[in-house]
Amino acid sequence: MNCFPCFSKSKKSNSKREHGSTTPQENVVTTKTPDVKKQKPDEPNQVDTSNIQAQNFTFRELAIATKNFRQESLMGEGGFGRVYKGTIPATGQVVAVKQLDRNGVQGNKEFLVEVLMLSLLNHENLVKLTGYCADGEQRLLVYEFMPAGSLESRLLERKPDEPPLDWYSRMKIASHAAKGLWYLHDKANPSVIYRDMKSSNVLLDNDYNAKLSDYGLGKLAGKDKATIAPTRVMGTYGYSAPEYVRTGNLTLKSDVYSFGVVLLELISGRRAVDTTRPHEEQNLVSWAQPIFRDPKRYPDMADPNLKNHFPEKDLNQVVAIAAMCLQEEAAARPLMSDVVTALSFLSTSPPEPGTEKDDATEAEGRDASEHGVDDNENQNQHKHSPQDVKANGEGSGSSSDSDDHKGIRKKKSSKKKSSLKQKSSKKSSARVLSHKKSKGSKDGSRSSQSDSEGGVILERSESRPSEGTVSYGLISSENVQSDNESSTRSEERSSTGSG
Repeated sequence: MNCFPCFSKSKKSNSKREHGSTTPQENVVTTKTPDVKKQKPDEPNQVDTSNIQAQNFTFRELAIATKNFRQESLMGEGGFGRVYKGTIPATGQVVAVKQLDRNGVQGNKEFLVEVLMLSLLNHENLVKLTGYCADGEQRLLVYEFMPAGSLESRLLERKPDEPPLDWYSRMKIASHAAKGLWYLHDKANPSVIYRDMKSSNVLLDNDYNAKLSDYGLGKLAGKDKATIAPTRVMGTYGYSAPEYVRTGNLTLKSDVYSFGVVLLELISGRRAVDTTRPHEEQNLVSWAQPIFRDPKRYPDMADPNLKNHFPEKDLNQVVAIAAMCLQEEAAARPLMSDVVTALSFLSTSPPEPGTEKDDATEAEGRDASEHGVDDNENQNQHKHSPQDVKANGEGSGSSSDSDDHKGIRKKKSSKKKSSLKQKSSKKSSARVLSHKKSKGSKDGSRSSQSDSEGGVILERSESRPSEGTVSYGLISSENVQSDNESSTRSEERSSTGSG
């Protein structure tokens, strides 16, 4: 009887084994189901590459173009990978090949979708994407080549034999960079948050036309243009907005802050972070904040290499724009469209030679125009007064009248002199008017020569006020009228004497 319990136990154990064996079989079946799904056509084939407006290169083609990615072809290395200079063998086109970091390699589908988005971004101030490569695990982007390098190398790392960037070239670069960022924010759909706006990402050609690089390699913003980006901070220290550093939240206004730092670099010629300077000047924004509050100190921010060769009004306006972009609160910062509008009022090219005039010179021209016309007319009228005297009796009896005339003339000229001093209070107008005086004296000498050639010698002191009594070489119409009256009186006396 004892066997039965043993038998029953063994039977139960067998039944348990049977039940246990069925369970793993079921699990195996369920785990094989995803394997069947993986055997479907590859996902990259689901992306329509015909819509990508960039050429698809093989890895071999790009390896040949960059001399097998040798060190001599290396141009630089950034947060997304290395950049090589290359020449496409088939066309001879010089390009910049960016080899993306393999640690962050995306799947083929994700990469092709991003390439599609990048190829659709087309603006004159964005470095154009001309090709791509997605062979195996290789992820490469091909861009147009910018021969002058980055703004950082030209402004902050220039060679000893290179002249510093002049003011107008800096404003041209600032305007172009602002337009490129404005396009990404307002014209691209969906809007693109640049996320890494800095001077090393602003590339230049030989004419200092600026274009933004590495755009769109981060996350794209949503339709509300304020989508929060990934939690990992990707920006560069010194350029990143404070709210991005604190929370990792990235918005379009974060790009505005970074642009303000680049603008401040263009103004001052200083790096965003420079550990070689004194402690209080190592951070560019912290150094500039106290100066923003005192407009009288704005010229102190200018790069010493400019040697004060810049319009002070333009400097004040650019500093004010930078201060607005660098507001602590993101909501207080302007939109890039507003920044582009503000920068459009600045000069991006020097004035033509001979047309450059400051405010003082313009004031001189205005003062001269007020008095110069009357001066010329009165001088022309006064040239004919000796002829009138000659025709009316060849100056008989004019000696007695000249004394009276001199007294009247002195009173008139003294009144005129005081009024002119009140009108021409600026030193600049005095310079122009003194020039008029010398010109008037030359005209007087020419008229005296013509009188002597006609056979009549007449002293200029008797025919018109002496130059010593005329303020700044101006002759009033009242003095000319007094000359005409004296000549009339002399004519009457001569006719009475002959009678």
